Amino acid sequence: MPTKTLTLQIPTTDGQADAFAAFPDRGEQHPGVLLYPDAFGVRPELEDKARELAGHGYYVLVPNLYYRHGPAPVIELPEHIGDDVRPAIFAQLMPLVEAHTTDRILRDADAYLRFLTAQPEVSPGPVGVIGYCLGAALAMRTATAHPDQVAAVAGFHPGFLVTEAPDSPHRLAPELTAEAHFGLAEGDLTPEAMSELNQALDTAGVGYSTEIYPGTVHGFTMSDTGAFDPAALQRHWDRLLPLLGRTLTKS
Repeated sequence: MPTKTLTLQIPTTDGQADAFAAFPDRGEQHPGVLLYPDAFGVRPELEDKARELAGHGYYVLVPNLYYRHGPAPVIELPEHIGDDVRPAIFAQLMPLVEAHTTDRILRDADAYLRFLTAQPEVSPGPVGVIGYCLGAALAMRTATAHPDQVAAVAGFHPGFLVTEAPDSPHRLAPELTAEAHFGLAEGDLTPEAMSELNQALDTAGVGYSTEIYPGTVHGFTMSDTGAFDPAALQRHWDRLLPLLGRTLTKS
């Protein structure tokens, strides 16, 4: 399906967040999906994922999480993020991640959803929220803060999803109404943390699946990193597309 792409500015309480959008170029309305990037942020890899998802009939919005520090890319990234450069990159990224407090996350989520649902190409009705790495935690916070709007939530190789913090995203599960899927790499969560996540989702009473994708390491969906696993990327699409198809109404 032919897609159209745009670079947009999302008004927020703290300024303008630059964002990438992709949607079918057919002059029709389509369900909205908010896509939170991994810690490396908006870059060609995330734009490609948005285009692919848009080709299945969705309007996909990818915000720059670090817009308070500048437009994407906020730090210079190599074309391929190998294990040899990851420590230096994370040394630059961690101050940005740590500055992205829960209060900021929730304020931004309000702005992103307001903007997404106001776009003329987005159909009325519920939206989906998905995230990669730390974006999975943001997706969970967004879905639990907006249970009347979010019908599907998915996270892949999640980070910061189960923590010791009183407001850890998994502890918010009782507020969840969306159907959920979390696809984890081996080692993303300890068995105890995985059990905590499942128990929280059980308590929420929503449809959900959690799955460890075999033979994977953290970051397996990202083809511009050393963690990339083509089979696991396909498994991610095999889980994500049916989830969105079940929960979001297409025209």
